[in-house]
Amino acid sequence: MVKILTDSSCDLSPAQCEELGVEMLPLTVNFGETSYRANIDISNEEFYEKLAAAPELPKTAQITPAFFEDKFKVYQNSGDDVVCLFISSQMSGTLQSARLAKNLVGADRIHLPDTLNVTFALGLLVEEAVKMRDRGLSAAGIAQEVENLVPRVRLWALIDDLKYLKMGGRLSATSALVASILGICPIITLENGLVEVVGKARGKKSAFKFIREQVAKEPISADFSVTVGHAAVPKTRNDFMEFMGAELKKREVYKLDIGSIVGTHTGPGACGLAYIRK
Repeated sequence: MVKILTDSSCDLSPAQCEELGVEMLPLTVNFGETSYRANIDISNEEFYEKLAAAPELPKTAQITPAFFEDKFKVYQNSGDDVVCLFISSQMSGTLQSARLAKNLVGADRIHLPDTLNVTFALGLLVEEAVKMRDRGLSAAGIAQEVENLVPRVRLWALIDDLKYLKMGGRLSATSALVASILGICPIITLENGLVEVVGKARGKKSAFKFIREQVAKEPISADFSVTVGHAAVPKTRNDFMEFMGAELKKREVYKLDIGSIVGTHTGPGACGLAYIRK
């Protein structure tokens, strides 16, 4: 039997994972000395409440080789083939931990492609892998197909609240103040497994327009689903989907909530979409 594993940075909810038949392993978020396993010890709502009150940004922690070793032994003993779709190797040591554990266990039925993605772009790859599994592809076949799709994955998102980029040292206090006064929203994407700022827009409508222009340059493939994600701003998500109506029409669209692992860096207010280009 083919099993699919992911981690909580994919921002599929526990209910969505259950429906898809996917096991989600928890990354950890640490507020001071207190650790919380994402989606187990802390919900997204609780996380954003804590984040708003926190004097400094929480820290996120990767999954350890020891955890993977125990997990992989179970699968090795059950004879299952496993495809693991984890956070980009450029953002976390989680994939490295998994590869180390695989070698220690000698788990030759475990497949570990590097997704080079995170949040709702990683969620998109998980959803597509589930479809492949349900079509009867082997674990090796799924891992290869995912690797083939990775260069075609596109994520575009706006950041609405610059407080957390400033707290994380990704934006100077002066730049954050000027941008906030002018109502400037940075636009981010994923490039080579890392988050990059690709543009700035004045206000959300302009940010939506910028994203729509990027999608027009690299159109959405009709063969795959689309994910739309937001960080605790359902109204922005709804407005964005309405604005992108023509691009999303007649497509399978999954809605995901950005959780604690990515929310630590973006804060609340981020919103965007991920898709596989033609």
